[in-house]
Amino acid sequence: MNIDFAESPSLVVAKTCGCKEGTIRVTYSLLNETHSLCFDKKDLIIGQLEACERLLKHLRDQNDRVVLEQEIKELKMALDLMT
Repeated sequence: MNIDFAESPSLVVAKTCGCKEGTIRVTYSLLNETHSLCFDKKDLIIGQLEACERLLKHLRDQNDRVVLEQEIKELKMALDLMT
């Protein structure tokens, strides 16, 4: 079995999508799907949380910021329930 060591340290990328008048949602995508079947739920939630925190630093739109802060709260709650 070959193991790829060139994987990036961040597992997930978060993006906001939707219109300002409608529902704004947070979407996620895996950066490197080489070992995507080997991730457990806790690793994915941690990756989503880190991606949201990185995205929050770069947001300028207040509507996106509110949605992202709510998503971070929900991810932290889910992570707390798993531990």
